[in-house]
Amino acid sequence: MKDIWAPWRIEYIKGPKSGSCIFCDALKSGDPLILKRGAGCFAIMNRYPYTAGHCMVVPDRHVGDLVELSPGETSVMMSLAGELMMAIRSAMSPEGFNVGCNIGKVAGAGIAEHFHLHVVPRWNGDTNFMPVLGDVHIVSEHILKTRDRIAGLLP
Repeated sequence: MKDIWAPWRIEYIKGPKSGSCIFCDALKSGDPLILKRGAGCFAIMNRYPYTAGHCMVVPDRHVGDLVELSPGETSVMMSLAGELMMAIRSAMSPEGFNVGCNIGKVAGAGIAEHFHLHVVPRWNGDTNFMPVLGDVHIVSEHILKTRDRIAGLLP
């Protein structure tokens, strides 16, 4: 059996679980994984990414559904998603992206109470047997280093 080193996960494993909204908490605390603040929304790295560079765009307001956003919030979120894609393309040269949202627990939302949009860079061959057989995702770069590379390229 091979070992996979992921030291950043120990913070989650040993850390206290507040029961509050992680997105609201990140915004209030100035979380270091926040990439950029927009008018009414922000971009943040996903702490438990599917691939390196997996980001999310989140409204500042605590709403659980896309239809609860104002047209302005929706517009700013989509603009910020586009900015993330451009920065990730420059920083990481992905071959494609998955951009989307899961609304409601039944649709796969891990945090159903606070709407968020995923921006996930993809490379040919980035999915292999590890997630299927080992229930493990391999991320090849430390999240803070990836964050700095992407944030440095945002307008």
